[in-house]
Amino acid sequence: MALDLDLVCRLQPCLSDTLEKLAIFDELRYRGTMTERHEAIVEEVLQSSSSAAHSLVAASWCRSGLRHGLDAGANRASELVSGSDLTQRRQRHELMLDVARPLLDQLFQAVSATGCAVMLSDNNGVVLEARSLAGDRELFERVGLTPGGVWSESREGTNGIGTCLIEGRPVTIHRNEHFATRNIGISCMDAPVRDATGQLVGALDISNCRDDHSAAMGILVQKIVQDAARRIESGIFRKHFAAHRIVDANLAGGDAALLAVDQDDLVIGATFAARHRFGLTDACLEARRTASDILGSEAAPSLHDSERAVLRRALAQAGGNATQAAKDLGIGRATLYRRMEKVGLQRS
Repeated sequence: MALDLDLVCRLQPCLSDTLEKLAIFDELRYRGTMTERHEAIVEEVLQSSSSAAHSLVAASWCRSGLRHGLDAGANRASELVSGSDLTQRRQRHELMLDVARPLLDQLFQAVSATGCAVMLSDNNGVVLEARSLAGDRELFERVGLTPGGVWSESREGTNGIGTCLIEGRPVTIHRNEHFATRNIGISCMDAPVRDATGQLVGALDISNCRDDHSAAMGILVQKIVQDAARRIESGIFRKHFAAHRIVDANLAGGDAALLAVDQDDLVIGATFAARHRFGLTDACLEARRTASDILGSEAAPSLHDSERAVLRRALAQAGGNATQAAKDLGIGRATLYRRMEKVGLQRS
């Protein structure tokens, strides 16, 4: 039977429209099934008395549903703080943002081609800064991954930013690991950011809303996030203690273990990683321990060695001129010579 080409041409728009509607219907039906399945799994975890001990995600789901009273199936709009509130939050975290902004730009350049957005939140889960491609921005804004968006665990349930802040460690929440069904299309890779005193001040987040973002890709991105968060922490610490000497006590491949040392070689600051590595507390830092003591120097410092070091530095800075070195130290040249002889330094 011959085809009526004219009829086919006239029906083409209708056929295309029908096929498109069927495709949309199939997608909605698939999503509906996925939503129902996710809600059932969440409910099963919440009903189990031991599920919270099984994994980070299960523990977070239990906090979300049992402690915060959230409903996984609730279809509520994302929450945004006001413009004035966002401005005040940015002002409170001015040091972190000054350090982080250029690093956020670099990080975004590295991951933007894969459809990822880069965000930095405060310690309450409010997004302070965001970077995304123009073509993806509407999707991120629709789910609230935009400046001012509130992503605390108490508001959104299990999610990258909020759960990272609660756990205080790097987390990846991939798609259906989210608590709320409205968020199961998102993959989030996060790492905590701490200030110069080791306090948690924010979360660095890379999120992706594309269907082709795999769990394997998330593992790779998680490493990138952790490295960037360490760089931000180091930058914050160095800027906070800009007037002091910084000692890098890092191990190969380790976190940002930095110490701030004053002119008397006393440690006055330590990053979170340094505090963890050397067992330092605020009380330890207030007691003003020496860097050599913390780093494990074999020999205890002596007054003899300290005086010798001071005299050598003064002579070096004066280019070997004893008269100038004595003047810089506020002593007479004869006194300088006597002290040099006492500590075993020869006259040039």
